[in-house]
Formats: sequence, structure tokens, C-alpha cells
Amino acid sequence: MKKLVWFLLGFSIIIGLAGCQTAEPEPAGLRHIRLPMGYVADPQYAPFYVAAEKGYYAAEGLEIEFDYSFETDGIALVGANELPLAIVSGEQVILARAQDLPVVYVMEWFQKYPIAVVSKAAAGITTPQDLAGRNVGLPGFWGASYVGYVGLLTANGLTQDDVNASDIGFNQVESLLSDQSEAVVVYINNEPVQLRSRGEEINVIAVADYIDLVANGIITNEATLTNEPTLVQGFVRATLLGLSDTLADPEAAFEISRRYVEGLDDGRFGVLLASIELWRADTLGLTEASSWQQTQAVLLNMGFLDAPLADLNAAFTNEFVSQPMPQ
Repeated sequence: MKKLVWFLLGFSIIIGLAGCQTAEPEPAGLRHIRLPMGYVADPQYAPFYVAAEKGYYAAEGLEIEFDYSFETDGIALVGANELPLAIVSGEQVILARAQDLPVVYVMEWFQKYPIAVVSKAAAGITTPQDLAGRNVGLPGFWGASYVGYVGLLTANGLTQDDVNASDIGFNQVESLLSDQSEAVVVYINNEPVQLRSRGEEINVIAVADYIDLVANGIITNEATLTNEPTLVQGFVRATLLGLSDTLADPEAAFEISRRYVEGLDDGRFGVLLASIELWRADTLGLTEASSWQQTQAVLLNMGFLDAPLADLNAAFTNEFVSQPMPQ
């Protein structure tokens, strides 16, 4: 089915590679876990760096290897039980379970969906309705950016036919500044920071202000939940401590990030501050059933799903984040 070719192709390639991998030796007393991150080393991963640097993972008997490889499809590896944990966005969990991959979302890291539509202030695009008839650039018609974009339109009574959207790759900043696009779909904690640093006055329409979709979080698989729940609990507990510390002291978390992100520039501190606003919650890590229902509805609307999951609630659990963490 064409609409899932991009997902299945990545899955088949990664599983083939996974079978050829050799496990690395574990340090004495610690279990080595490779964690697919889904992006390059970046200060937005400060909670994980803090948890590693302060020994929170080690206290749980874990040594975490941060895996930034773009070839690594975390959801496929976890779904095949080749790896126990990964960082993945919620819509990918639903798509994976629709293909019978037994992945389970166990901690919602981003409480707000990080996608937004950005335009120059002079364009006068201040509401989703203002996008009608405009030229909007997307990094591609796939992934979280596309899901967030369609979710924003749907929540505001618009269809994709109402907007002149085009695939511009990951060139949102240049496309907007050169007026090739009147608006671009971005990560709210990245491109807007870059644009403002260049002195550009912009308008930002945050998807999370209009629809509650499930964003990035931690996944495992059903086998790991059954056989090694203490592994999942330990990893989540340590990560929540790192997240709590990052929220409490962003400056210290950024300094720790320098040890993990080569050549980290002071200008990237704005990325961390913008990210922090997406992580806050009364109970860190908690995910809501209503968010999953809205995310599934958007995927159905896009044609990425033929039918609702038989049991959407099986895609997530709050078992490991049920206790409030200090903030």
C-alpha cells in the first residue's frame, strides 16, 4: 500500500541490518543500552544528558549509548525486539501497531506537539484560516511535520486543497527568507529560534494551540514490558529525574550538554529554552487517552490508516510515570 511504503521500507532495511549487528560488551555492573534518538546530538536532548552525567542511569544499573544514526529506525528495531527502548513520536506508534509491531509508548516527553507554521510578520498570517490560498513549504509529505500540518488544518475546518503546499525539504529558513514560501512548517523549538536570531519578525502558529497530538516520547515493546518491567521503570525514572533537573536549572543542563554536543554554540541555548516550554506538565511523562484519539483521527483523515486500531489503549501506558516527580 503506497501510503505506508515509506514506513515498511525503513522497517525491512533496518531489520536486515539488525540481524548483522554484534552486541557490544557491557561494562561491569552496568547494562549497556543503545538508545535511538531520531535526530543529531542537540541541546534538546539535555534531560538525557543530565540523567547520564548525574549518574541517574547508572543508579538504575544502566549505561546509555546515545544513537544519532539516521539509518537507525528506532521503532522498527524496538518492534522487532532488537532494542528495548527508543525515542519516537506518537503517530509512529499508531502506524507501527497498525502493521502488527508490538510497540508501546511508556513516557510522553514532549507534552506539546512541537510542529508550527511560521511566516514573516509582513505576510499577515496570524491564524490557521489565513493559510487558505497561501504557498506553504513542508519538509515533506510524511512524518511529524506533515501530521501536525494536517492536524492543524483539520482542527480549523480547512482541507489540504485549501492551501498550496509544496515539498521544500529541510530548507524552511532559506525558503521563507527568500520569499519562495509565504509560510513554512517547522519545529517550534528550532527554526523560529534561528529566524529571530537573524532579526526577522515572524508570526508563529503552534499546532498545539489548536489540537492535542501525541509527540515525542519513550517506547518499548510488549516483550520487554512482560519480561523486563524493571528495566523500563528504571530508564523512565532516571529520565524523569533528568527532565526535572533540566526544567529546574536550564543553564546547568546546557553546560552539561556541551560535553555531549560537539561545538555547541551559545546561540543554541534558545533551542533548549524553547524546548522546555514543550515539556512542562503537572505530572511529567504522563500521556492522555484523548491525545491518542485525536492523533489517530488525523491519521485516518490523511489516509495513513485504513481503520482505527482494534485497541488504541494498548499503544500506551502510564504505569511507569504514575507518581508525580519534583519540579
